[in-house]
Amino acid sequence: MRRLTDALYPLTTLAVLLLAWEASVRLFDVPNYILPSLSQVGEALWRGYVEGEYWRHLGFTLTAMLWGYAIGSGVALVLGALVAEIRLVERFVFAFVVGLQSVPKVALAPLVIVWFGFGIESKVVLVALICFFPTFINVIAGFRSVDPAVVDMMHAFGASRRRILWEVKLPGAASSIIAGLQVGVVLGLIGAVVGEFIASTRGLGHLIQNAATNLDLGTVFGAIASLAAIGIIGTQLLRALQRRVVFWERGGRGGAASVVTEG
Repeated sequence: MRRLTDALYPLTTLAVLLLAWEASVRLFDVPNYILPSLSQVGEALWRGYVEGEYWRHLGFTLTAMLWGYAIGSGVALVLGALVAEIRLVERFVFAFVVGLQSVPKVALAPLVIVWFGFGIESKVVLVALICFFPTFINVIAGFRSVDPAVVDMMHAFGASRRRILWEVKLPGAASSIIAGLQVGVVLGLIGAVVGEFIASTRGLGHLIQNAATNLDLGTVFGAIASLAAIGIIGTQLLRALQRRVVFWERGGRGGAASVVTEG
């Protein structure tokens, strides 16, 4: 019942926004090439998914997103743990990572296209680059937020460094890590779409670009709705994972994630 109630709040907000959208289009007689009606967007979604036009684009974007997300987040987990645990690694790596993050990925996109081609590989690289930093920072923040008294107690009982890592630091950092992974889902979609905007013959980003050129805003909003659905589903899956993995925390710690999004 509680989950159903929680789901009603965003659904109510969505219903109000959709009603305001439709009312504005009808009341002010907005042209289709500026803002389509909900029926046009629904028709585009029906045509796209029932007739199958959208599926190849959705599959391309999802494949690039999932591969890039897995690679970027996996490297971030390993490197973040090394930086948090070994000061020498932090001195060699941290400044370089921050410098790379400071460069807008849109500026790197043409270079990535030149190096990795016009296929899915370049989109995977872009997604990995964008997903990396939120998880990397949250891993470091999570590991270093663990209570030092617990670590000292484990040392006093003769626990090895590996055991402390797996049994104390990793569980203590789990909430922060998952928060970074949630941010990475949203940013990864941005990376995939940016790559498809620049050079691609498939993907939801390519579909949006072509439809906008033809002033087919029904298709544009349909593709945008598809991207929003992917982001919502991805973050909800990670929230469910957080409730299951970090079961001892009733509320997730969002501090690290908010630092990442503000930066």
